Amino acid sequence: MKRLFDFFASLVALLTLLPVLLVLYVIIAIKMGIPVFFVQARPGMQGNIFKMVKFRSMTEAKGTDGELLPDAQRLPAFGQMLRATSLDELPELWNVLKGEMSLVGPRPLLIEYLDKYTPEQARRHEVRPGVTGWAQVNGRNALSWQDKFALDTWYVDNRTFWLDIKILFMTVKQIFKRDNISQDGHVTMEKFKGSE
Repeated sequence: MKRLFDFFASLVALLTLLPVLLVLYVIIAIKMGIPVFFVQARPGMQGNIFKMVKFRSMTEAKGTDGELLPDAQRLPAFGQMLRATSLDELPELWNVLKGEMSLVGPRPLLIEYLDKYTPEQARRHEVRPGVTGWAQVNGRNALSWQDKFALDTWYVDNRTFWLDIKILFMTVKQIFKRDNISQDGHVTMEKFKGSE
């Protein structure tokens, strides 16, 4: 039932939001250039790697040494707006349609974190990663990594169709509130270095 809901809901959303996606594509191309999409390999269900697609929110600005500037210096006001409204996440509906992600589940994190999880934390990969999730509606990036993983595994153990619906409604509410977009002192969150 969850997969059927994900498929049809993401298909309807993509078709309905097509004009918005096209407008965002053009604006991002004008303001930040090409490529418009940020594509990155992420671990999905059972740790299987897939390519997650988002709208790009940071520039490719480089320093005199030719290296990319720190994230905070590459995030323009328009990119901040994309993140605050979660519009940068809309292309992930394509990943949901393909079955690589779900509308609701633990957020797909970096591949480099895989060998840093405890066995309990690694259980977040027992389900498909989500566009939104239980941790996102209960603190998002203001949470500590330990709290975030605890919420992820709670979702794995308690997931139901109706919980997913509740999380989707809570997500819409949170988007309008624009709370907990980033951790203090970071563009999003500090990197996960493993549990002590």
